[in-house]
Amino acid sequence: MMIRAESLTPRPWKNGGGVTREIAAGPPGASLDAFAWRLSLADVAEDGAFSTFAGVDRVLVLLDGAGMRLTQDDGSVHALDAPLAIARFAGETPIHATLIDGPTRDFNVMVRRDRARASLEIRRASCCVEVVHDVTFVFCARGRIDIKLADGTRHTIETGDTLRLDRAAVSVMECEASHDAAWLHIGIDMV
Repeated sequence: MMIRAESLTPRPWKNGGGVTREIAAGPPGASLDAFAWRLSLADVAEDGAFSTFAGVDRVLVLLDGAGMRLTQDDGSVHALDAPLAIARFAGETPIHATLIDGPTRDFNVMVRRDRARASLEIRRASCCVEVVHDVTFVFCARGRIDIKLADGTRHTIETGDTLRLDRAAVSVMECEASHDAAWLHIGIDMV
């Protein structure tokens, strides 16, 4: 299933401190208190606290902007200060974000640790990938990716677009990336 960037609807964060655009969630239509997993884009326009999500593991990837520093109550810091930098943390951990130099946009993966697991890899080159997760997503962070599935179906995704693949329907995908491409390969597995 193709999810185009322009189809994503902006909504306020759970705590009202920013804007999120849900890409996909399971089960479909689940609220912020009921999802097993969720993928989204977040716009961070000012310093402030992140929403907390008890029992949820989170992964953030910096997509646009100079970045931010995520400071936990214990003083540890996650520095998202370069394109495609990654931070992983527990959703119940109080986090304060400090922008480095203006607004940012990040890619966000959240899974309820008692219901799902997530993996995330950043790729920049063409490759062949086995579809081994319950649900696999390819998110184009920049450039263009041409994807050919084992059944011959072809998809092209550009910056901000996402392709969702279910394991029952697809076994292998060939990804041909443009010279300037960067993409996220996300796997979701139910436990």
